[in-house]
Amino acid sequence: MGLTAILLQSGNFRHFEMKVVIQRVRQAAVTIENSDRRSIDKGMVVLLGIEEADGEEDVEWLVNKIVNLRIFDDQAGVMNRSLVDIQGEALVVSQFTLHARVKKGNRPSYVDAARPEVAIPLYRSFIRLFGLLLGRPLATGEFGADMAVELINDGPVTFIIDSRNRR
Repeated sequence: MGLTAILLQSGNFRHFEMKVVIQRVRQAAVTIENSDRRSIDKGMVVLLGIEEADGEEDVEWLVNKIVNLRIFDDQAGVMNRSLVDIQGEALVVSQFTLHARVKKGNRPSYVDAARPEVAIPLYRSFIRLFGLLLGRPLATGEFGADMAVELINDGPVTFIIDSRNRR
């Protein structure tokens, strides 16, 4: 029995979801620990937030959705082409702050963000599947590292997707 089913039966189920923020970019880069710089040209930046109850099903659903998301312009200027269609590049960066709670007080709480022993394998799985479906390696950040992300948002076009609501 999976963790979600156990939580449902116990009545302790909370709102769990894997979240992504996707930005269509003309170019982007991440600098890790002020030294290692990884960059992409036309494509997308994906900021990935993982919670404790997330699993491989969330990874598979999100990666399939992202790779096939038609957010790039066709010849008529209509967003009708996917990252695969344009042979674009992707930069994936882990971002636990996507699960911050800000309801009480002024200091965000990160209790919903997954611990590294849960998040790192899912982050790696996300990257592996994304690269496989895209047909090329991705540029990535480094889990838990101090990173600086630069990007030129194309449009601007930005989407937020969560695996729980499938929206």
